[in-house]
Amino acid sequence: MILIRHGQTIFNVLFSVTRIDPGVPDPILTARGRGQARRVATALAGEGVERIVASPYRRAIQTADAVARALVVPVVIDPDVRERFSFSCDHGTRRSELARAWPEYDFAHLAERWWPISEEGEPAFAARCARFAERMAEDPGWSRTAVVTHWGVIRALTGERVTNGRLVRLAPPGAELVPPGLPC
Repeated sequence: MILIRHGQTIFNVLFSVTRIDPGVPDPILTARGRGQARRVATALAGEGVERIVASPYRRAIQTADAVARALVVPVVIDPDVRERFSFSCDHGTRRSELARAWPEYDFAHLAERWWPISEEGEPAFAARCARFAERMAEDPGWSRTAVVTHWGVIRALTGERVTNGRLVRLAPPGAELVPPGLPC
């Protein structure tokens, strides 16, 4: 499976400079973030990706949408790969609004308010990420799946800290490790 950190947002830009939460809920991609999404699509062109699993945050959907259109593959929205709820950017967009913005994707399985009300603890977050990896390990399409997700999820699953628009391979649990990172 290939994990992809979504493209850059204004939250990422401001937070990287100040290290203070700038108060931007569910931000969209910047122009640079859209470019990162296009580069991800190019990097994945020969990888045999047959589907994309995406977090329901707008930045992840925008990234997944750009990649899916370039590769002509479906997108599945999965709240298990959402970021740990901790900052303003982790306040999501209601299901009905997401469905209006991306009518081609299925959001019916999400609650109207699908993100937590209060901060998600590290143990609960780690357990959610582990459940996702275990569920995907049973999926025969593991090696042909790309997942557009977030810094925290990638760190929880791989131990790596990746920048926006980066790719990391994840071997199924119990498999030999693969070399980290794909160029992007």
